[in-house]
Amino acid sequence: MDETNRVYKLQCAVLRVIDVAAAGVPARDETPEWERIHAVSSARTGSRLAAARGVDTELAAAACTLHDFARILDGRQAGHAERGYEAVKRFLREDEGVRGLFTDDEIELVAQAVKSHSKKAEVGAPLEEVVKDADVLDMHDYGRPLPREEQRARLAAL
Repeated sequence: MDETNRVYKLQCAVLRVIDVAAAGVPARDETPEWERIHAVSSARTGSRLAAARGVDTELAAAACTLHDFARILDGRQAGHAERGYEAVKRFLREDEGVRGLFTDDEIELVAQAVKSHSKKAEVGAPLEEVVKDADVLDMHDYGRPLPREEQRARLAAL
């Protein structure tokens, strides 16, 4: 299967999850509209950053799409990156829309990038760095606040 189809299928599945989660968790730290926009647009940004850095563009798009997955599911910002690790692995292995699209090794790389994306002051693996940078750039591009100093420092370094 080519890259476009895997990322497209993943994003379609994530958009469906957002719709279901939004109906089930009305009190959310972010709106469902932002979750939709941010998942897709940060994936596009991440793919471009990955291409420039020699990182797998498809895995970057997947990790960026999923980086806020735990917050999508439960509506809570606090600790969402760490909670996302297991949630993303389970989703990629079990959701009928994406099951079988990614190997176990790819799932682990994506889940690890999700888990570490909020640690903006730490330097991680290249895929993790792409997700961190895409997250900050996307928030900046949409005029969203960057409340933590480590987010602003990362943006300034780009």
